[in-house]
Amino acid sequence: MDINKDAINQNLQQLSTWKRLFFMLVFGIIGELLRLLLWAVIILQVVSTLLTGKANENILSFGKNLSLYSYHILLFVTFNTETLPFPFSDWTATTELQENTDPNSAQKN
Repeated sequence: MDINKDAINQNLQQLSTWKRLFFMLVFGIIGELLRLLLWAVIILQVVSTLLTGKANENILSFGKNLSLYSYHILLFVTFNTETLPFPFSDWTATTELQENTDPNSAQKN
């Protein structure tokens, strides 16, 4: 295996790589906080369903948005997208993921 030390040094000096690493750490922390918030939403939805017999539409919508935001963070930290998640980009960048992940919007063959 031939390793080009000059190429490695050049890669290590790229500011964009270090910026992405910083944002990955920031969004890793945000993702963990988000996971706790999602558990709170789950518990609220279960309680709401037990008390009313049906899912609360507001909690459903909020939970869906949090899930999509979490998905956007995961795409970013796994290098599957270059678009920074909210608040470093517009919220619509996250909500556009809904169109790509919603099975009801997929074209039927």
